[in-house]
Amino acid sequence: MNKMYNWGILGCGNVTELKSGPAYQKVDGFNLNAVMRRDFEKAQDYALRHRVPKFFNNADDLINDPEIDAIYIATPPDSHTEYALKVAHAGKICCIEKPMAPSYQECVIINKAFDDKKIPLFVAYYRRSLPRFDKVNEWLIAERIGEIRHINWHLSKPANDIDLSGKYNWRTDSKIALGGYFDDLASHGIDLFVHLLGNIKEANGVAVNQQGLYTAMDSITGNWLHESGITGTGSWNFGSEKREDLVQIYGNRGKISFSVFSESPISIETDDNKESLFVENPENIQLYHIQNILKHLNGSVLHPSTGKTAMHTSWVLDRILRKK
Repeated sequence: MNKMYNWGILGCGNVTELKSGPAYQKVDGFNLNAVMRRDFEKAQDYALRHRVPKFFNNADDLINDPEIDAIYIATPPDSHTEYALKVAHAGKICCIEKPMAPSYQECVIINKAFDDKKIPLFVAYYRRSLPRFDKVNEWLIAERIGEIRHINWHLSKPANDIDLSGKYNWRTDSKIALGGYFDDLASHGIDLFVHLLGNIKEANGVAVNQQGLYTAMDSITGNWLHESGITGTGSWNFGSEKREDLVQIYGNRGKISFSVFSESPISIETDDNKESLFVENPENIQLYHIQNILKHLNGSVLHPSTGKTAMHTSWVLDRILRKK
């Protein structure tokens, strides 16, 4: 019989309410046994609402709980390295929320800690496991649009109420996320493109703050080159008129179009055919990602999003932001 894994969550905030937390309870072979939040009452509230047996307001207490086999780090990125190193020291399986860490250098440190202990390390780039992008990958492998030449992504959105109010938001604090929403959102797309088209060997970019609403960058453009020779470009603006999210992959016989975040149809267009397909996401969007963690631990598949793949994504993000 396969082992039952008891999971604990560090940082039971919004991302764990629907996207991830319930999925750890739904996967047969996983059990969500404990949660931690620095605010004791909020930790207790989460545990009661989600029927989690134990709750803590101290990370060390959860990490060192002998009943916990694996830990999902869902705190803001500036604490990922500290907690990940403690989890590695405790000898426990780990999944880290994306982005893996605020910098590529920190990702290197985290990976070494888990490699030294020979412990599995995963990162929550869950789009690598979604059926809608499996379909895109299927089209690419089948050469439905011929030889791939180029990929382009444009993502934009207006400033939100928090941005305009001047209230603190860790996502736009340059000390935590120099790229602001780029770090939080563009990381998903760049990681997906690596999954679909292979590793990137060169990347450059320009990042500026156009609005002056917060300390992080709010307008970024980038270009990159995949090891296969496929070129890529991207533009991300977080102070525009409306939300747009369009990826187009160009081949010598057609193109594929899709959205990274919107649950809109994916489409393929060639000289003689145009096809559109709607592929629904699961209620808990990390479900397939978490199922793949179990399959990896049981030896049936290799998980598509590991510490190594996420480290490469962080390298690309740093290059686009021109971090030193």
